[in-house]
Amino acid sequence: MILSKTKVLIIIMIALISCSNKEIIDYKPTTIDVIPIPNKVMKAAGFFEINKKTSLVFDRSLKNSAGFFKQYLTKGLGIEISGKSKNYSIVFSLDTAMVGIESYRITIDKESLLIESPSDIGAFYAVQTLRQLLPPSFENGTYGKDKVRLDLLKIEDSPRYEYRGFMLDVARHFFNADEVKHIIDLISAYKINKLHLHLTDDQGWRIEIKSWPNLTESGSRSSVNNEKGGFYTQKDYLEIQAYALKKHITIIPEIDMPGHINAALASYPELNCDNKAREPYSGIKVGFSSLCIKNDVTYKFVDDVIRELSSMTTGNYIHIGGDESRKTDKDDYINFINKTREIVKSYGKEPIGWDEIVDADIESNAIVQFWGKVKNVKLASQKGAKIIMSPSDKIYLDIKYNDSTKLGLTWAGLNDIKDAYNWKPDSLIEGVSGNNILGVEAPLWTETIVTPNDLEYMVFPRLIGVSEIAWSKEENLNWKNYKERLKKHTLRLDNLNINYYKSEYFNR
Repeated sequence: MILSKTKVLIIIMIALISCSNKEIIDYKPTTIDVIPIPNKVMKAAGFFEINKKTSLVFDRSLKNSAGFFKQYLTKGLGIEISGKSKNYSIVFSLDTAMVGIESYRITIDKESLLIESPSDIGAFYAVQTLRQLLPPSFENGTYGKDKVRLDLLKIEDSPRYEYRGFMLDVARHFFNADEVKHIIDLISAYKINKLHLHLTDDQGWRIEIKSWPNLTESGSRSSVNNEKGGFYTQKDYLEIQAYALKKHITIIPEIDMPGHINAALASYPELNCDNKAREPYSGIKVGFSSLCIKNDVTYKFVDDVIRELSSMTTGNYIHIGGDESRKTDKDDYINFINKTREIVKSYGKEPIGWDEIVDADIESNAIVQFWGKVKNVKLASQKGAKIIMSPSDKIYLDIKYNDSTKLGLTWAGLNDIKDAYNWKPDSLIEGVSGNNILGVEAPLWTETIVTPNDLEYMVFPRLIGVSEIAWSKEENLNWKNYKERLKKHTLRLDNLNINYYKSEYFNR
C-alpha cells in the first residue's frame, strides 16, 4: 500500500505524541466545564499553545470537521493556522478500531492536540467539545490575541443514545430556510443529531408537493393569528437538509395525519367526506380535523406526499404524526395508521408516530414517540417498540418557564431549567428503560412563537440540559454540577448573542 504524504505525517505525529505522553505527562481524573459532560476526562499540569506556528493536518475522511475547527480558530485568533512546525501541531486522525461512529478521543500534550475518531461525525463532536475549552470570545471574534493555551487533557467520549433530537414546529408559525439554518448552527454545538420538522398542521402546510400544488398555493398562507405564513420549496428543503448534513444532523420531516390536517382539507375539498373545502384556520385548538379515511383519494394523497417527501429526504425516517385524532373513529384510525405506515416503508423509510399509534398493528422495533400518555408508551414497550422520550411535562419547550413568562403555554404545567434537566429517561416510566429507549427529543410547538428571538428564548438554555441527558452517561448527570457549569456557559451564550432565558438559578 502506498501512503499519502499526509497519512505518513499523521503516523509520525501520533508516534511522537505517544512517546511524549509516556515520558513526561501524568494525567489524572478531573472534570471540565463542557456541556454535554464527557464520559471520561483526565488532566495534567501544563498547557498546549496554539499560535501562528501551529500546523493542522488531517486524514482526508475527517476534512469536514478539521476544516470547521480551522475556521473556528481563524475567527477566534484572527490568524490562519497554517504553520509548518511539527512541534506545534493539531492532528485529526482516523481510528477505525474505536467503537461507535460518534465516539471520539482528544489528547492534548505540550506539543500537540490529537483528535481521533472512526468517522467525521465523531471528529465533529470532538470539535464541539474543543470549542467549549477555548475562550467564549472566540464565538464572536473578539478574543483579541493571536495565541491561546489549552490545558493538557485526555478526553474519551461517546453518546448514550443514538437519537438526540430537537423538534421545530413550522406549521403554527413559519420559519424560513435561513432561520432554520441558524437553529442548526446552535443545536449542533450540543451534539444534537436529529432535527424533526413539524411541516403541517391545521394552521398551515409548509412543504411543496408538486403533485398537489394547492397545498402550498393556498394552505401555506394561514398561520396562528395569520401572523407568519409561508412554505419551503423543494429546493429550500434540499438546501436545509444539505446544510444540516454538514453538521451531522438528520432532517426528519413530519406530515401530521389523519388529524391536525385542516390546512390540507382547506386546500382540497375531495379530502373531506362531504367534498367541501374547510375554511382556513388560525386558532390553536386541536382535535377537530380528520382526513376522510374511507375514500380512495385519501390514500392517493398520502402516497403522493410520502413519495415526494421520501425522494427528497436522505435520512431514514418519515414522521406520520397520528396524535390527537379525536374526530377519527378508532377503527378508521387504526386502519389509516396501518396503511400509512406501509406506504412509508414502501418508499424505503422508517415511520415514526406519536404515542397514539400504539393502537395500530405496530411491529417489534417500530418507533413510537412518547409525549404524554403513559399507558401508550407502556404498551409500546410491551410490543417491543423503540421509544423516543419527549415527556411534555419535562422537555416540551413551548411550556412556560414560570407564571411570569410572556411566551408559551401552560397545559402541561410549568417547566423551568431544573425540570428540563432533572429527570432520567430510564426511570421516568416503569417498564420503559434500557434498549427500549431509542433516544430523547425536545419539541418546540410555536403557537406563541413568532420570531427567531422568541424561538431562542424558549429553547435556550433548556435544550442544553436535554442534550446532556441524551448524550452523557447517567452516572455523570448531576443537577448541582450541571447548574454551575451552565452558569459559566452563559458567557458563551452572550458572545453568541443568543436571546436565552435568564434563570434565577444563575444568581444563586
